[in-house]
Amino acid sequence: MNRVRNVNAAGLVMTLLLAWLVVYPILIVVLEAANGPGAWSEFFTRAGEWAALWASVWISLASVALAAAIGIPLAFLFEWFDFPGRRTLGALIALPVVLPPLVGVIAFLFLYGESGFVTRALQTLLGLEQAPWRLQGPLAILLVHAYSMYVYFYLFTRAGLAKLDVSMLEAAQALGAGRRATLWRVIVPLLRPSLVGAAILTFMTALGSFSAPYIFGGGFRVMTTQIVATKLNGDLPLAMVETVALAVVAVVGLAILRRTEGDDVLVALGKGIAPQRRPIRRRGARMLATGAGWGFAVVLLLPHLTLGLVSLVPYGAWTTQMLPPVINFDNYRRLFSEAERLRPLLNSLWMAAASTALAVVLALAAGWLVVRRRVVLRRVIEGLLALPWALPGTVFAIALAITFSVHAPLELRFVLVGTALILPLAYLVRALPLTGRALLASYRQLDPSLEEAAASLGAGRWRTLARVTLPQLSPGLMAGASLAFVAALGDLVASIVLYTYETRPISIEILSSLRLDEVGVAAAFGVVVMVASALVLGIGARR
Repeated sequence: MNRVRNVNAAGLVMTLLLAWLVVYPILIVVLEAANGPGAWSEFFTRAGEWAALWASVWISLASVALAAAIGIPLAFLFEWFDFPGRRTLGALIALPVVLPPLVGVIAFLFLYGESGFVTRALQTLLGLEQAPWRLQGPLAILLVHAYSMYVYFYLFTRAGLAKLDVSMLEAAQALGAGRRATLWRVIVPLLRPSLVGAAILTFMTALGSFSAPYIFGGGFRVMTTQIVATKLNGDLPLAMVETVALAVVAVVGLAILRRTEGDDVLVALGKGIAPQRRPIRRRGARMLATGAGWGFAVVLLLPHLTLGLVSLVPYGAWTTQMLPPVINFDNYRRLFSEAERLRPLLNSLWMAAASTALAVVLALAAGWLVVRRRVVLRRVIEGLLALPWALPGTVFAIALAITFSVHAPLELRFVLVGTALILPLAYLVRALPLTGRALLASYRQLDPSLEEAAASLGAGRWRTLARVTLPQLSPGLMAGASLAFVAALGDLVASIVLYTYETRPISIEILSSLRLDEVGVAAAFGVVVMVASALVLGIGARR
């Protein structure tokens, strides 16, 4: 009886800790925003506020549509058909994942901006006096979103197709259903959970997107950039109201999308055998599929290659030429030899590592309480772990800035803004859904009899944890930890709100280098982040 009480007490402590990290800052913002009627009236009467809010909504919905239009056909192509190079191309198609949001946006700027490679090539080829386009406004934002977010639909749909049961399709064909009827009456309902999951992830990512609107928005603002601009202008009450408005839109959008899953999803009760891939037998069609696949892969690789090339261009060496006349490693030498250049990289590395380690520890403890001990508050703990994923990063950044800028120990508010602790805390909150979901899933797949066998052989609690539990949990642990580390390493949304000069991360240094027209240094920083992200994700994938 005492053991049950102790476990439930531990569950209560975990619930209170997560509530303090996740819910309390949001509550503070809501309460302080409610006490500022002037800010609310200003928000409701200014057309710019409504325009930014509406822009966030329609950009997010359009991003979902574009990502689905690209990702779903690619998933069907690579999962249902067999052609030369399918496996290699299937891996290359997911390459945008290794580009953190800001780095991907910078790569697009170097490639398709007014001075980008593609733009200069077309300008020279057509003999134009000016660039043929300006990469600015909503279309530029949607281009970046489509490139970076179609991967969600591609991966989710491929996973759903791999789990389809061939007997369901055979039964539909035996009943006289044609290909179109089978697609809409059988395949799409079976894929609905995967498609809704991808749509939710894309919508929430686009709604919280900051890098693309910040770099390419120009005079076009979405609510994430509007909030940061309002805070930088010193109007904190209005920034709080904007934060609450964006949070409400996020929660409502998430609820609507989740309702589209429905309860009438078909359940496959067959043999569990996926359909075999169909070889493309016609030579022309095979060549077309292979050529289109490799062509698309090259287009996907261009931002990565462009970033690498620009990083080799020394300062002031590239002006009006279509290609840089000089390339060397001077930018990397400056990056690693100058203390002021190296500090942001070291800041990002230790803050990402610290936040990831803490997120993993919290997720491990939460998984043990929720799955193994099934504490009374287990559903609340799961909900708190997932909540940061349902709200844009800007919302949490502003909430943390307001909550931890006041010294009120009795209210559990401490002055952390301006210290080295605030950014790791922000990264920790954003990492909880990644590590939490991965480790909860791993705990549920772990056979309790293994731990019981270790205990019966005399292994203590800590020895069982180290020798049995953690090795079994390592795939989920590595997956969640690698995703959390990469997200923190390339974060801009929380960083731009909470950083100081001494604690500035690599994302802020990239922006500073661009403002100083040091594009080669900015690209070198981007390459470092890209390579580090690829290595960490590769290690996570191997585990």
